[in-house]
Amino acid sequence: MENLIALAAEPAAWAALVTLIAMEVVLGIDNLIFISILTNKLPEHQRSRARRIGIGLALGLRLALLGTVAWIVQLTEPLFELFGHGFSWRDLILIAGGLFLVWKATKEIHHSVDPDPAPDVFEGKATQTFAAAIGQILVLDLVFSLDSIITAVGMTEHVAIMIIAVIVTVGVMLLAADPLANFIHDNPTIVMLALGFLLLIGTTLIAEGFGAHVPKGYIYAAMAFSATVEGLNMLSRRAKRKRDAAAAGGTRAAG
Repeated sequence: MENLIALAAEPAAWAALVTLIAMEVVLGIDNLIFISILTNKLPEHQRSRARRIGIGLALGLRLALLGTVAWIVQLTEPLFELFGHGFSWRDLILIAGGLFLVWKATKEIHHSVDPDPAPDVFEGKATQTFAAAIGQILVLDLVFSLDSIITAVGMTEHVAIMIIAVIVTVGVMLLAADPLANFIHDNPTIVMLALGFLLLIGTTLIAEGFGAHVPKGYIYAAMAFSATVEGLNMLSRRAKRKRDAAAAGGTRAAG
């Protein structure tokens, strides 16, 4: 308790906490997009519960990993060398998670653009099961949680700060989950953009696993730019619909 009070009195600790929360929230966007797309394929009455469970699993995994920080640090030690690069457990997990994300995003994109897709939803019943959705969320939760904790360990040595940052981040994710998922569901073009983001994130994870460091700032700047352009397109389409509706109303009135 005394250690916590002493830590709270340090300005450097508060600066580390704010920085870590901001970083964790940004990193959590990847996980949230994946959860939103996956749960939107479930029957409507299951979606919100699946999101809460998925985000709850993320919290549990991150807190559990924080309890094994010493072991987590060892995951960055090389296991073997191939093509001049030493691969660690972290690298292998990132590569596996990236491949899974690329496969999932590619599959969803193919389903969206296929002119004659196999029926995925019929009579309100989705082929995507609740258990399958939770299982896939758990896989990506593990990858994102591991990457997040390793990044946090590199920013501060105080586990208490990491725990507070994780709890705050997961709280933000819980608040944003339903609005984000509903927004993606109501705007079909956003679905394709989000899948493109997942493809980009998966490729980045694979590159990181092979030792090619990609600055996160470039990735999120590209995502923000793409989202801004799509937002302008949405405003343009909305304005066009209003103009068309007004023109149609004027034509009926004149008739």
